[in-house]
Amino acid sequence: MKTKTAKRRAPVPRPPAKLWQLRLYVIDEMPKSRTAFANLKELCETHLKGRYRITVIDLLKHPELAKGDQILAVPTVVRRLPSPVRTIIGTLTDTAQVLVGLDLRPAGQPKRTP
Repeated sequence: MKTKTAKRRAPVPRPPAKLWQLRLYVIDEMPKSRTAFANLKELCETHLKGRYRITVIDLLKHPELAKGDQILAVPTVVRRLPSPVRTIIGTLTDTAQVLVGLDLRPAGQPKRTP
């Protein structure tokens, strides 16, 4: 009696995950700057784990870098990649608003509840 053996299919390759490049513009170690970094880091770990890079730019040390991303206030996060560029000003405490602003969740989409 012959037994059927399942044919193994080659795994379908996944497209490479997009690397999110974020710049956080701050001034020194101000409390708002620390809060913005902590909130951005937590959001990235939750929604982009392993697919993001945050560059913190202190405008006291590198004021010339503010012109390139048209920084008018701090803290400000700029999503450089994926395109298009997105900018959010503030401490990033409103997670739902930040997710929409960074285009991680479309406007009007309900929040996920754990």
